[in-house]
Amino acid sequence: MIATNLFSTLPKDLSSEVFETLAQGNNVRIERIVSEGQCTANNQWYDQDDHEWVILLQGSAVIRFANSSSANATLTYLSPGDYINIPAHTRHRVESTDSDNITVWLAIHY
Repeated sequence: MIATNLFSTLPKDLSSEVFETLAQGNNVRIERIVSEGQCTANNQWYDQDDHEWVILLQGSAVIRFANSSSANATLTYLSPGDYINIPAHTRHRVESTDSDNITVWLAIHY
């Protein structure tokens, strides 16, 4: 076994968000997502077949959920250590990530 650090091999080119699968099995996939100022394209929503548990490890991010009834309640602000479980087919999008610092996420799709 070789130990690897999530922060030691951050990509140099962050002109677009970087998704890297770290491990996967029959019903689970673990990925590292690295962002720097990216957001989901206008009018695009994620609507995934799997549940997604995600923790923000570094940086900051804002997620918008399509099914919220109040305009203020639709935004979820994430700081390091914050995590959220997104049930399958919950429409959501990344409104923003930190443009001054690299944002690192760990996502578990199950």
